[in-house]
Amino acid sequence: MEKRIDLQELQPNGYKYLLGLDRYVHSSDVSHTHLHLIYIRASQINGCSFCVSKHSLDALADGESTQRLFLTSAWRETDLFSEEERIVLAMTEEITLIHQDGLTDATYLLAVEAFGEVYVSALIMAIVMINAWNRVGVSTRLKVEKV
Repeated sequence: MEKRIDLQELQPNGYKYLLGLDRYVHSSDVSHTHLHLIYIRASQINGCSFCVSKHSLDALADGESTQRLFLTSAWRETDLFSEEERIVLAMTEEITLIHQDGLTDATYLLAVEAFGEVYVSALIMAIVMINAWNRVGVSTRLKVEKV
């Protein structure tokens, strides 16, 4: 697969605002563990190999275990994720797959009960942000660099 256009070069203002959203999300109260799970799971669903690779390496650098990374796509079948992490992963899947049922009432209510509305709103922003980056990565065919 050949890399396509460079949005940063051809659409610098739009790219700048997307980077601004990225910085905003990283300055929020969302835990690094939750961000890593969101970024990796959404990127898996969206088929963004660049983002799966980048965020898996970032998670490893932050101390995430390889076993949990390997099982992120099968999180329902393991007990290695806490109840809060399971809520974050469910939210990520439901928002990423918005064309199905979107964020269901059941998941939303669990999230608000577990985290409160402010944290849930920050989680939603993080999920929206990585889905935007995934669409950039997939549509422009960003290449995974071998490490």
